[in-house]
Amino acid sequence: MQTTAARCETVRRFRDRLIEVIERSELSQTAFAHAVGIDRSTLSQLLSPGNERLPRIESVVAIAQVCKVSLDWLLGLRDVAERDPGVISDVLGIERDAPSPVDDRLVGWLDQAAGYKIRHVPTTFPDVLKTSAVINFEYEEFLALSPQRRMEISQSRLDYLRRPETEMEACTPVHMLESFARGDGRWIGLDPEVRREQLDQLIRLTDELYPRFRWYLFSGKQVFSVPVTIFGPIRAAIYVGRSYFVFNARDHVRELTLHFDALIRAAVVQPTEIGGFVTRLREEIG
Repeated sequence: MQTTAARCETVRRFRDRLIEVIERSELSQTAFAHAVGIDRSTLSQLLSPGNERLPRIESVVAIAQVCKVSLDWLLGLRDVAERDPGVISDVLGIERDAPSPVDDRLVGWLDQAAGYKIRHVPTTFPDVLKTSAVINFEYEEFLALSPQRRMEISQSRLDYLRRPETEMEACTPVHMLESFARGDGRWIGLDPEVRREQLDQLIRLTDELYPRFRWYLFSGKQVFSVPVTIFGPIRAAIYVGRSYFVFNARDHVRELTLHFDALIRAAVVQPTEIGGFVTRLREEIG
C-alpha cells in the first residue's frame, strides 16, 4: 500500500505534469477540461496546490490519450512523455531494425539524457574509443550501416564525451580486452599493427577524457552482463541483436543501475589503472 508521503508525491507530480500538458496544448482551462471530458471545477481542484487526491482513473486515461502522453509519465513514474513506436506498454518498448549496436538511436537518447550520468556496458569495448580500422573490422558485415556512417556515429559520441557537463561510466569484462590484444576470438585476422594502434588510442583517450569518462574492467568469472546503456533516470536500453529492449519505468531503470553498480564493485582494473594495464597488453603484442 502506498504511504501518505508517497501518495502526496504522486499527486504533486501529477499536478506538475498536468500543468505542463495544459500549457503545451495552448488551450484555456475551460477548453482543456472540455477536450478531456471533465468538469471545469474538477480541473480547478486538480490544479489546486492544496489538492491531495488524484482524479478517477477514467479521467487520467482521457488526459493521457488526448495529450498523447503515457500514463506512467503523467503519474510521475517515468521521465519520457511521448509514446515511442514499438511501445508494448508504458514501461517497456522494443526498438527494432537495429542490426548493429552502433546505432543512431543511441545518439538521440544521449542528447535527451544531457546532464545525467550515462552508464554503459558495450558488446566488446566502448565504440567511442575505437579506431576506424577496428570499427570497420568489427562491423564490416553489418550491411545496414556503411563504414562512413559507423564512424560518424562513433565520432558524435566521442564529441558528446568531450562536453564539459558529460559524465559516463563504462564497464567491460577484462577478458574481452585481453582477447583483443591477443587477436583471438572475434578478433582473429585483425592485423597486429592495427591492434597496437588501437591500444595506443585507448591509452590516449582514457587519459584525455578522465574523469568525465571512467572505464572499469570487471572479472567475467564473478559477474555477467548483457550489453546495456542506462541514460540517467530516464531510460535503459538492452541490446539483444537487431533490437533494443527499452525500459522507461523508474523502478526498472533503478534495478539496472544497481546491476551496473555490481559490475563496478567487481572491477579488477580501476579507471586510473587503465593506462598501465593497456600498456602491458600492448607490450605483449611485440
